[in-house]
Amino acid sequence: MPTNFTVVPVEARTDDAQDEAAEQTEAPGPPEGREPDCPSPGDGNPRESSPFINNVEVDRESFFERKNMALFEEEMDSNPMVSSLLNKLANYTNLSQGAVEHEEGEESRRHEVKGPRMGTFIGVYLPCLQNILGVILFLRLTWIVGAAGVLESFLIVSMCCTCTMLTAISMSAIATNGVVPAGGSYYMISRSLGPEFGGAVGLCFYLGTTFAGAMYILGTIEIFLTYISPSASIIQADSVDGEAAAMLHNMRVYGTCTLVFMAMVVFVGVKYVNKLALVFLACVVLSILAIYAGVIKTAFDPPDIPVCLLGNRTLSRRGFDLCAKVHTINNSTATTALWGLFCNSSMPNATCDEYFAQNNVTEIQGIPGVASGVLLDNLWSAYSDKGAFVEKKGASSMAVPEESRASGLPYVLTDIMTYFTMLVGIYFPSVTGIMAGSNRSGDLKDAQKSIPTGTILAIVTTSFIYLSCIVLFGACVEGVILRDKFGEALQGNLVIGMLAWPSPWVIVIGSFFSTCGAGLQSLTGAPRLLQAIARDGIIPFLQVFGHGKSNGEPTWALLLTALICETGILIASLDSVAPILSMFFLMCYMFVNLACAVQTLLRTPNWRPRFKYYHWTLSFLGMSLCLALMFICSWYYALFAMLIAGCIYKYIEYRGAEKEWGDGIRGLSLNAARYALLRVEQGPPHTKNWRPQVLVMLNLDAEQQVKHPRLLSFTTQLKAGKGLTIVGSVLEGTYLDKRAEAQQAEENIRSLMGTEKTKGFCQLVVSSNLRDGMSHLIQSAGLGGMKHNTVLMAWPASWKQEDNPFSWKNFVDTVRDTTAAHQALLVAKNVDLFPQNQERFSDGNIDVWWIVHDGGLLMLLPFLLRQHKVWRKCRMRIFTVAQVDDNSIQMKKDLQMFLYHLRISAEVEVVEMVENDISAFTYEKTLMMEQRSQMLKQMQLSKTERQREAQLIHDRNTASHSAAAGKTQPPSTPDKVQMTWTKEKLIAEKSKNRDPGVSGFKDLFTLKPEWGNLNQCNVRRMHTAVKLNDVLLNKSQDAQLVLLNMPGPPKNRQGDENYMEFLEVLTEGLNRVLLVRGSGREVITIYS
Repeated sequence: MPTNFTVVPVEARTDDAQDEAAEQTEAPGPPEGREPDCPSPGDGNPRESSPFINNVEVDRESFFERKNMALFEEEMDSNPMVSSLLNKLANYTNLSQGAVEHEEGEESRRHEVKGPRMGTFIGVYLPCLQNILGVILFLRLTWIVGAAGVLESFLIVSMCCTCTMLTAISMSAIATNGVVPAGGSYYMISRSLGPEFGGAVGLCFYLGTTFAGAMYILGTIEIFLTYISPSASIIQADSVDGEAAAMLHNMRVYGTCTLVFMAMVVFVGVKYVNKLALVFLACVVLSILAIYAGVIKTAFDPPDIPVCLLGNRTLSRRGFDLCAKVHTINNSTATTALWGLFCNSSMPNATCDEYFAQNNVTEIQGIPGVASGVLLDNLWSAYSDKGAFVEKKGASSMAVPEESRASGLPYVLTDIMTYFTMLVGIYFPSVTGIMAGSNRSGDLKDAQKSIPTGTILAIVTTSFIYLSCIVLFGACVEGVILRDKFGEALQGNLVIGMLAWPSPWVIVIGSFFSTCGAGLQSLTGAPRLLQAIARDGIIPFLQVFGHGKSNGEPTWALLLTALICETGILIASLDSVAPILSMFFLMCYMFVNLACAVQTLLRTPNWRPRFKYYHWTLSFLGMSLCLALMFICSWYYALFAMLIAGCIYKYIEYRGAEKEWGDGIRGLSLNAARYALLRVEQGPPHTKNWRPQVLVMLNLDAEQQVKHPRLLSFTTQLKAGKGLTIVGSVLEGTYLDKRAEAQQAEENIRSLMGTEKTKGFCQLVVSSNLRDGMSHLIQSAGLGGMKHNTVLMAWPASWKQEDNPFSWKNFVDTVRDTTAAHQALLVAKNVDLFPQNQERFSDGNIDVWWIVHDGGLLMLLPFLLRQHKVWRKCRMRIFTVAQVDDNSIQMKKDLQMFLYHLRISAEVEVVEMVENDISAFTYEKTLMMEQRSQMLKQMQLSKTERQREAQLIHDRNTASHSAAAGKTQPPSTPDKVQMTWTKEKLIAEKSKNRDPGVSGFKDLFTLKPEWGNLNQCNVRRMHTAVKLNDVLLNKSQDAQLVLLNMPGPPKNRQGDENYMEFLEVLTEGLNRVLLVRGSGREVITIYS
């Protein structure tokens, strides 16, 4: 499927553009005398390009057609005419992707529209049949029937086939939901479940396919060394006990050599593998037919295959021919070779094995035939431990008191312990391969029709073959022969081969080539699957495996596949490798069912499969069955496979590329988010659940870059990925004019959020002025119950500069907006000095100055900050201010008890503010503030005069204080710092201002009428700011961070600039300051 498209506007272009296009494409221009085009749409940009519109010139017919549709001509560049769309849809074709040789890749032929070749039978049914019927059928199915019995074997096969059938139904629904490009199962899973699940399941499918290659190679070598040429063993056993270990070593040697040879064949050219695929398929079909023919033959002419029993124990036909203890030669009795194996000499009076001496040797038919009634004996299971005797049920046997299992005795022993769940794990790989048709989706004539039909028919066919074989094996073959895994009682012949007709070699040779071909196809398919995952770019460290030879062959992926396959070969045991690949295939099938169930339940508008015979309950049942089979096979393998998939999922989530594939998990997340938002909407959170949901207000420069990146660093440290974070900014202008700048600014903010690891949302507003934009953000950011409750912004450091006259005004209005919205406000001063996320404070203090109680936010913020690595080693100190009438000792005890109940550890210190006169510095600060805001406009004084007048105010004020000090009533000067304002204290202050003791102040301002505007409230506030700043510098100048109550702005807007001056004086000289203004509600509680 093409990946790049060009959209050519259906609307005719301007004359200049037409001339240029005519030169390039040699297409005829528009008719002469045509009027110029109408203006383009208001946004000026076409919408999303359609993949069905090719790069062709518009002909004259469509030009005249558009005159009839002049009403829509302005939209033609983005919305083509329906007739044009349908014309291109009719010529749409789905080309297969992959190597050039697969696509018949000469450049000249590529431009021609090629019709896909394969239909349902050739393209889906036969490949599925070939992949499903394989090594387990020939090498292990008879052994499974003998160990588990016909009934339990029937249950095993039924469970596995039901699992694959349900998975095929789900896969059919996904495959018919739109055009399926080349990529098959990985494409379907990843596009349905998203990049995280797609990558995890895709890699699991890749590992399963790779281990399947190892299993097929081991099966090939087992057939060769056990049944074709046992003398080809390189490593020979010293004793009978060492034969199993020697066999494993031979498997490793031959398996490695075979793997190297197969990898070279795949590297040289896949076309050779594809040409041999039909030969391999013919081997499978002929072998199946030979089995059925042999079963039919046993009904009237059972083969003569004797099996030797000693008591009820099966004997291996190794080292003897005659199944008897003695035999008659020339009218004299002589011992046989069997006697010599169990006795210390060939003499009749020799000392023999006790069990041999007390039990008779009998001979039975190994394959009595379908009419013999042996089925009843094979109905039930005969599980055994490792090293147990293969015994015939119901045969007479004399038990011996103590069994001495001398090595070298020709018994048939079990090589591994058998039980139901283990047999499920060994059998399940024989039903895998249902994805073979979907993997060829790019080469199918009609994938939406062929994949469901072919896959389901193949599963029905193979299920019938497996189930019928179980019954027929149980009805034809003696139980001890079924449990004889390697055919030792049959002189080393393949059990299923002895049943076949006309010759055992049909099965032996057929199974050999079948397993060899399956191994080649696994080594062909697995690297392409890895290459597809790598080229998707969702897993960064796999991108190197997306490259290959010039013709597209995945060289590096093939090398990795061969290395992983070699680990399976080094295991060397078919019975140990089979459960491993069962896990990976089961996990893949489970997620196919999950994808179908999720899409069906979400009812997304795009979910319209042509295959109608599906239901979410079937998908859910299939998913549950896959999960159950995983733990039935091997619970530790299942946990390990899930751990691998989980690690890959998290890796893609954190490090992988973000992809938007319209997947079902995203839809599921949206549904879950909607449900959660509707529940959260019911009411405000409880105090115990309250956490700062932050709206971060960022300022942008002329290049749309963030001015203070450290504000996002601080947000990350405060939030640690928990709760809601909205990063907002305002762009001044109109949206139509500033849309490009807004998109660039949003990209810059998102990039910075990624760099600073800030988990949250970006919301940018274009407004006619900054003030309204910030107000809109505060009002409307968030959705439903997921709204911010805290605003974080930087202190406007340039508020005094003449070129930025409105920054302080916007700031104060924002403070008022947050107060009106009952939201908390955090103002970071000197934010560029705040630490980055990579920094670590090894020591230091976080100082909290708790002056007024506004809900406990001051206590909560340091606790949250210390959860981050930057602040973890900082100590928390809490300062509170005691006034003259307060009991400092009792305040400290109460505060310590309060912190104890809050479960917050911090040092507590109570700072006493002593009464003293308002200093000259305070008056100087106040006068400078007043002069800047008012007096400079009215009094055109020189600098020397202003200094003289300020000194006069100071002298007269000091004299007034001295005169008032001796009176009975204390003076009303604000020398006592009122830090916590109550209604009573406010009334008292007003009465003090009316007190006659302040006549000296009034007399002072009668000297010049202009000075009468000097506000005593400003003097008192400045006094508070100066005094508190002295205390802050004394106690917290070296603190890593100072948190301080932020006083509210004046109700009278005329004093906004004075308010900024108060805050500036209050925090002067401190490095990092966080001004905190609560929302008015309690955010911390002592109760559980």
